Amino acid sequence: MADTAARTRGPRQAGRPPGKDRRRWQEGDPGVRRPFRKGERSNRFSLPNPANEGLIRLNKYLAHAGVGSRREADELIAAGAVTVNGQVVTELGAKVRPDDIIHFGGQKLHMEQKRYVLLNKPKDTITTTDDPQERHTVMSLIANACSERLYPVGRLDRNTTGVLLLTNDGDLAKKLTHPSHGAQKLYHATLDRNLTGEELHRLVEGVMLEDGPAKADEASFVGASKREVGLLIHMGRNRIVRRMFQALGAEVVKLDRVMFAGLTKKDLSRGRWRHLEEKEVVWLKQLKAAPADTGAERGGRRTRLSQGSE
Repeated sequence: MADTAARTRGPRQAGRPPGKDRRRWQEGDPGVRRPFRKGERSNRFSLPNPANEGLIRLNKYLAHAGVGSRREADELIAAGAVTVNGQVVTELGAKVRPDDIIHFGGQKLHMEQKRYVLLNKPKDTITTTDDPQERHTVMSLIANACSERLYPVGRLDRNTTGVLLLTNDGDLAKKLTHPSHGAQKLYHATLDRNLTGEELHRLVEGVMLEDGPAKADEASFVGASKREVGLLIHMGRNRIVRRMFQALGAEVVKLDRVMFAGLTKKDLSRGRWRHLEEKEVVWLKQLKAAPADTGAERGGRRTRLSQGSE
C-alpha cells in the first residue's frame, strides 16, 4: 500500500514524507525523518574535492592564452601539439595548475587577461595579423591598445570600412563567427547605379551565388538616392555583400559596416579604437543564435536602417 502511494506521488514529492509525517517532524517526533530543504539534496553531493583545488582544464588554459577556442584547443591537444612540464599531453579533459609550464608551437604560454578592442577600420587597411607584402594592417592601428596579442573577429575587405572587433578571447570569437550563431552585421553600401524596389525585395528573398543562395535579413534605401542601400545580414561568407549586389548586376563603390553584433562606431572616428565596456562584453557573451530563416516571415520585409556615425 505504501509502495503504491509512493509511486503515485509526483517526482517533486517522491522522497518527502507525506503531510502527516511532516507535521510529526514539526512537532519534534524523533522517529520521523527530517525533510530536505530546498537545495539541500544537491549540496550533499557537491562537497569540495581538495585534489582539484587550483586546477584548470588544459583546453581552457589554451583558450585563455589566446591560442583559439576550447574546441580548437581540444584538437591541438589530441594531435599531441601541447606539452605540460615537458611531457606531451593528449588526454582530453586533462587539468593543469596555473604554475605548470605549458608549451605550444615551441612557445611558452601564459594565461592572459581578456581584451576586447573595437576599431573603426579605415580604407586601404588589411584585416590580418601579418602581411608578407608589408601592407598596412589593422594591427598597426591598435599596436598601443594592450600588451596581449589580439586577433580580428572575422574579416573586412581592404576597401571596406567600419566596425571591426579584435580580441584574444578565442571562445567568444568562435561564437561570433560560427555559422550556427550568425552575429548580425549592418552595412551601408553605395552602388554604381540606382536599385529598383523589386531588386531590393530580391535581396531579402535571396539571390543565387556560386557557393549557394544568400539573402539579407532586412534591406532598405538609405541616404539621398536609391544608390545607397542598408543591408542587415547574419551570413559570414567571403565578400558576401559585394557578391549579392553583383548578382543583381550592380557594383559596390563604397561599403561601410556600421554595426557588428550590436556594436556600433558611435563617437569613434575613422582609424580610431576603444576598449569595450564591461556591459558590452557581457552583452556579447549572452547573445543567442540567430533565428532560422523562413521565407514566410521575411518575405519582402523592408525596415529603414540607421546609417550610423561616420
